[in-house]
Order: sequence, then C-alpha cells, then structure tokens
Amino acid sequence: MSNTHAPVRMYTSAVCPYCQRAERLLSERGVQHIEKIRIDLDPEQKTKMMEETGRRTVPQIYIGSTHVGGFDDLAALDRAGQLLPLLGKTD
Repeated sequence: MSNTHAPVRMYTSAVCPYCQRAERLLSERGVQHIEKIRIDLDPEQKTKMMEETGRRTVPQIYIGSTHVGGFDDLAALDRAGQLLPLLGKTD
C-alpha cells in the first residue's frame, strides 16, 4: 500500500503529555503529517472543538471525518486492531 493515509487533525496545546503520546503513536503507525490546531493560541478554536466534540480536553483527534476522541480512545483503537484500517493502511 502507498504511504498515503486518511488526513489526521488534532486539537492540541503546547503543554499536553497526552497530545505528545498521541503524536508518537500516530507516527509509529506511519502518519507523517498531523494538522495541529492549537487551542491555547486561539480561543475560538477551543470553542469550535467543544462544539464539534462535546469535550473540553485535548487532544481531540480526527482521522478523516471520524472523531476518534482523545489519546485513550486512540490507543484503544490501536489495541483493537482498528487504527490502521481507519488510517487506510492494511499493513
């Protein structure tokens, strides 16, 4: 399969260990680019994130148009073998 995958978007902030863990896991699964939306730099983005997700904490991760949730949700998907298919990878 090619190196292309579903686009990944993540609401994040500068000091967020779970955001860093999510980035590391995604990188280990072959994701080379994450669109990072910094809610600590742009309060309007935090409002948008809360309206979209119903959640107040970061990270909030989207793969394609699917809202995955936070790091724990991402890790659970990975453990269940569902992360790579969601990313569009078969390997």
